[in-house]
Formats: sequence, C-alpha cells, structure tokens
Amino acid sequence: MTLTALGNLLTVTYLWIKAGHVIFVIFWIAGLFMLPRFYVYHQESAPGSAEERRWIDRERKLRNIIITPAMILVWIFGLTLAWQIGLFSGSPGLGWLHLKLLLVVGLSGYHGWMVSYGKKLARGERPTSGKALRLMNEIPGIATAAIVVLVIVKPF
Repeated sequence: MTLTALGNLLTVTYLWIKAGHVIFVIFWIAGLFMLPRFYVYHQESAPGSAEERRWIDRERKLRNIIITPAMILVWIFGLTLAWQIGLFSGSPGLGWLHLKLLLVVGLSGYHGWMVSYGKKLARGERPTSGKALRLMNEIPGIATAAIVVLVIVKPF
C-alpha cells in the first residue's frame, strides 16, 4: 500500500479513529481515577490480610486489563489523528495540540508512577500517605479538564 492510499484510507476512517480515541481516553481516565482510590483502601487494610491480597489482585487487574491497554490505544489513535491534522508537517495553529500532547505525556508519567506504586504496595511497602494519594487522585481530573478545554476551545 502506498502512502497516498494509506492517507486516503485514514481520511475515510478519521471519524472512526477519533471515536476510538475518545472511547479509550474515557477508559484510561476512569481507571486513573479509580487506581489511587484503590491504593488508599489497600493501605488502610491490614498488612498480610486476605483483604490486602484482594486489593493487590484488583489493582493488578485494573492496571493490566483496563488502564495500560487503554493508554496504549489512546496513544496509537491520538498520534494517528495528530498526523492526519498535520502536527508532524508543521501546520500552523496547532499550539493547543502541542500543549494537549504535553499534558498527555504528563498523564502517561503519572500512569507509570501509579503502576510502580502499586508494585511497591504489593511488596508490602507503603511509602506515601493516604492523604497524599487522595490529593494525587485529583491529577487526572485537572489534566482532563485542561485537555477538554484545549480540544474544544483551541485557544491558540
């Protein structure tokens, strides 16, 4: 398949790619809202208890079945959309998209930190307070609100 044929195929499928992107953004962000709350409950359970083992299992499933695959698909669909609108060809007027991309990189880092924190909890380490985790629970909401404003308003 030539690049022109691929470009034509992507133009026809643009709305489907956009829908996939939005769907997996919802899954990813919902999971990022849930995970720190799971960690708070996990930390409040007795070390070595059956309840703690259930939290470890729930957290692992949320990360491995929902959040990480959703994040990967968000990136695949999102970069495809960015390519389609000219982000990589220097098209003007895409400052909003650059900032959105920076926020998504930040959310991806947050995701990575949360995954590593869950592995620490599974090993019995509890280095962060429940209060700090509750505050961290606000990060995805703030980032999502900023991203939605950037995408809808396109302020620059």
